Amino acid sequence: MKLSHRITHLTGGGSDGWDVFYRSRQMISDGIDVTELTIGEHDIRTAPSILATMDAAARGGHTGYASVPGIPSLRDQVAARVQERTGVLTTRDNVVITPGGQAALFAAHAAVCDAGDTALYFDPYYATYPGTIRGVGATARAVQARAENAFQPKAADVDAAAEDAVSLLINTPNNPTGVVYSQDTLKEIAEVCRRRDLWLISDEVYDTQVWEGEHISPRALPAMADRTLVVGSMSKSHAMTGSRCGWIVGPQEAVEHLINLSTHTTYGVPGYIQDAAEYALKQGCDLEQEIAAPFRTRRAVAQQILARQNLLGLVPAQGAMYLMLDVRATGMTGEEFANALLDAHRIAVMPGESFGQAATGHIRVALTVDDTKFAAAMEKLCDFAAQCAAMRRTA
Repeated sequence: MKLSHRITHLTGGGSDGWDVFYRSRQMISDGIDVTELTIGEHDIRTAPSILATMDAAARGGHTGYASVPGIPSLRDQVAARVQERTGVLTTRDNVVITPGGQAALFAAHAAVCDAGDTALYFDPYYATYPGTIRGVGATARAVQARAENAFQPKAADVDAAAEDAVSLLINTPNNPTGVVYSQDTLKEIAEVCRRRDLWLISDEVYDTQVWEGEHISPRALPAMADRTLVVGSMSKSHAMTGSRCGWIVGPQEAVEHLINLSTHTTYGVPGYIQDAAEYALKQGCDLEQEIAAPFRTRRAVAQQILARQNLLGLVPAQGAMYLMLDVRATGMTGEEFANALLDAHRIAVMPGESFGQAATGHIRVALTVDDTKFAAAMEKLCDFAAQCAAMRRTA
């Protein structure tokens, strides 16, 4: 029997660049000690108080079908959080709760793209972006954010790619680069979206992890609230990756249709998880800062270690739980370097090529192991890079 073109072409074919990750997981399964600096998974777990709230809600009976748009009190809490941080009037009518940020990304594209439409996204990109776009039947078109511009995307490149496009997906703070888009960058992108009549889908799941500059939601820019869908999630801000609770914030008309989509796809998020998410959001910035603090500390540790060498280049590490390092001076691609590092020192990092072509010759390092282990891994990584460069010079 034949499967649909849509499902069989989600990944676009060819290598997805994640071979290093799969190798490291196999090594761990085989009992080999690997320092895993690959995916964005907290090394701490969900706070006990959040889990206690979830448990009490489940034992109290909130285990049946929950309101498909999201329970009203959680939608109110998300709306209040967004309004407080952006200054944009936001009510529950602007919010739909989704099973995590990934479901929100899919739903947002389903809301604005018809089959055959072109949807733009920036390269480097989070691994699921092009597949998510293909999954709704649209054509995924990458717009490069270049290393020479510190991976700040250029509005002129968006404009050049936007002739027949209907949407643009952005992510700031950015995974994989760690870059926070500047106010000028966002204003220029917003201007292109208005002129080209593009929907802007803004993935803001790292909004609590900003180390330099400030997070600006493009929904808050002039004349953008009616053409912006914001994706949010409890995963990164509250270490609730497995709970699968996220949201979309957007114009009321779009949200009404997104609720209809939820009715026909996910049928909502379990009530006890929503209760726990509401409790977590009510703890405010203190809990969010507590969750983010280890990544801020490890970023500073990495900066100190990297400052003692001049071989590896650090892309401005302004936000998120990652560092992007330029390894081209070793004479290796990101994929070659990552594989060799895993073989030599049992340290697993992600090749830049895992996230598109713009980050070729780079690696992404996740700040997701304890401070001592992380510092040791960074020291070994830098020493290994120096050895690789020395071997290249003598070859």
